[in-house]
Amino acid sequence: MQITKSSIFLRGLRFHAYHGVGEQEQIVGNDYTVDLRMAVAVDKAALSDDVADTVNYAEAYAVVSQEMRKPHRLLESLAYRIGQSLLERFPEISSLCLSVAKLNPPMGTDGGSAGVELHLINDKTIL
Repeated sequence: MQITKSSIFLRGLRFHAYHGVGEQEQIVGNDYTVDLRMAVAVDKAALSDDVADTVNYAEAYAVVSQEMRKPHRLLESLAYRIGQSLLERFPEISSLCLSVAKLNPPMGTDGGSAGVELHLINDKTIL
Protein backbone atom coordinates (compact mmCIF):
# COMPACT_ATOMS: atom_id res chain seq x y z
CA MET A 1 0.00 0.00 0.00
CA GLN A 2 1.19 3.50 -0.81
CA ILE A 3 -0.05 6.83 0.50
CA THR A 4 -0.33 9.14 -2.52
CA LYS A 5 -1.48 12.31 -0.78
CA SER A 6 -1.98 13.28 2.85
CA SER A 7 -2.86 16.25 4.98
CA ILE A 8 -3.46 17.22 8.57
CA PHE A 9 -6.37 19.53 9.29
CA LEU A 10 -7.81 21.65 12.06
CA ARG A 11 -11.42 22.76 11.58
CA GLY A 12 -13.68 25.12 13.42
CA LEU A 13 -11.10 26.62 15.76
CA ARG A 14 -12.90 29.39 17.64
CA PHE A 15 -11.35 32.54 19.03
CA HIS A 16 -12.45 35.85 20.49
CA ALA A 17 -10.02 38.43 19.16
CA TYR A 18 -9.61 42.14 18.39
CA HIS A 19 -9.18 42.42 14.63
CA GLY A 20 -10.90 44.93 12.41
CA VAL A 21 -10.82 48.27 10.68
CA GLY A 22 -13.38 49.84 13.00
CA GLU A 23 -12.36 51.23 16.38
CA GLN A 24 -15.24 49.42 18.10
CA GLU A 25 -14.01 46.05 16.76
CA GLN A 26 -10.61 46.72 18.24
CA ILE A 27 -12.14 47.49 21.64
CA VAL A 28 -14.86 44.86 22.13
CA GLY A 29 -13.55 42.25 19.71
CA ASN A 30 -15.46 39.64 17.80
CA ASP A 31 -15.64 35.89 17.38
CA TYR A 32 -13.65 34.16 14.67
CA THR A 33 -13.21 30.70 13.23
CA VAL A 34 -10.06 29.32 11.64
CA ASP A 35 -9.82 26.24 9.43
CA LEU A 36 -6.60 24.88 8.01
CA ARG A 37 -5.39 21.96 5.94
CA MET A 38 -1.66 21.31 5.88
CA ALA A 39 -0.23 19.08 3.14
CA VAL A 40 2.23 16.85 4.97
CA ALA A 41 3.72 13.49 4.11
CA VAL A 42 2.52 11.23 6.92
CA ASP A 43 4.12 7.99 5.65
CA LYS A 44 6.74 7.81 8.38
CA ALA A 45 4.28 8.60 11.20
CA ALA A 46 1.78 6.08 9.86
CA LEU A 47 4.39 3.35 10.29
CA SER A 48 6.13 4.57 13.44
CA ASP A 49 3.04 5.73 15.39
CA ASP A 50 5.29 8.48 16.80
CA VAL A 51 4.16 12.10 16.97
CA ALA A 52 7.76 13.21 16.37
CA ASP A 53 7.37 11.96 12.78
CA THR A 54 4.53 14.30 11.87
CA VAL A 55 3.15 17.80 12.40
CA ASN A 56 1.75 17.84 15.93
CA TYR A 57 -1.68 19.43 15.55
CA ALA A 58 -1.62 20.69 19.17
CA GLU A 59 1.54 22.63 18.33
CA ALA A 60 -0.05 23.90 15.10
CA TYR A 61 -3.03 25.10 17.15
CA ALA A 62 -0.65 26.93 19.51
CA VAL A 63 0.87 28.78 16.52
CA VAL A 64 -2.60 29.83 15.31
CA SER A 65 -3.65 30.87 18.81
CA GLN A 66 -0.55 33.00 19.26
CA GLU A 67 -1.16 34.82 15.96
CA MET A 68 -4.84 35.37 16.79
CA ARG A 69 -3.77 37.33 19.89
CA LYS A 70 -1.92 39.91 17.73
CA PRO A 71 -4.43 42.53 16.48
CA HIS A 72 -4.72 43.11 12.74
CA ARG A 73 -6.89 45.52 10.84
CA LEU A 74 -7.45 43.15 7.90
CA LEU A 75 -8.23 39.44 7.86
CA GLU A 76 -5.97 39.16 4.81
CA SER A 77 -3.01 40.28 6.91
CA LEU A 78 -3.98 38.03 9.81
CA ALA A 79 -4.38 34.95 7.59
CA TYR A 80 -1.06 35.62 5.88
CA ARG A 81 0.76 35.88 9.23
CA ILE A 82 -0.83 32.65 10.45
CA GLY A 83 0.30 30.90 7.27
CA GLN A 84 3.79 32.37 7.45
CA SER A 85 4.19 31.32 11.08
CA LEU A 86 3.00 27.78 10.40
CA LEU A 87 5.35 27.34 7.44
CA GLU A 88 8.28 28.71 9.44
CA ARG A 89 7.53 26.46 12.44
CA PHE A 90 6.84 23.34 10.34
CA PRO A 91 9.06 23.29 7.23
CA GLU A 92 7.69 19.83 6.38
CA ILE A 93 4.37 21.42 5.34
CA SER A 94 4.50 21.54 1.54
CA SER A 95 1.32 23.60 1.14
CA LEU A 96 -1.36 25.07 3.30
CA CYS A 97 -4.97 26.08 2.82
CA LEU A 98 -6.37 28.26 5.56
CA SER A 99 -9.45 30.36 6.14
CA VAL A 100 -10.23 32.95 8.76
CA ALA A 101 -13.84 34.05 9.22
CA LYS A 102 -15.29 36.83 11.37
CA LEU A 103 -18.63 35.75 12.81
CA ASN A 104 -21.46 38.27 12.69
CA PRO A 105 -19.36 40.99 11.01
CA PRO A 106 -20.43 44.63 11.46
CA MET A 107 -22.03 45.13 8.05
CA GLY A 108 -25.72 45.43 8.84
CA THR A 109 -26.59 41.75 8.97
CA ASP A 110 -27.58 39.52 11.84
CA GLY A 111 -25.47 36.41 11.71
CA GLY A 112 -23.32 34.94 9.03
CA SER A 113 -19.63 35.43 8.56
CA ALA A 114 -17.12 37.15 6.31
CA GLY A 115 -13.59 36.00 5.79
CA VAL A 116 -10.63 35.18 3.65
CA GLU A 117 -9.10 31.96 2.38
CA LEU A 118 -5.45 31.56 1.39
CA HIS A 119 -3.70 28.76 -0.47
CA LEU A 120 0.03 28.90 0.25
CA ILE A 121 2.95 26.87 -1.09
CA ASN A 122 6.06 26.47 1.05
CA ASP A 123 8.81 27.94 -1.16
CA LYS A 124 11.39 25.91 0.77
CA THR A 125 9.88 22.62 -0.45
CA ILE A 126 10.02 23.57 -4.17
CA LEU A 127 13.06 22.17 -5.92
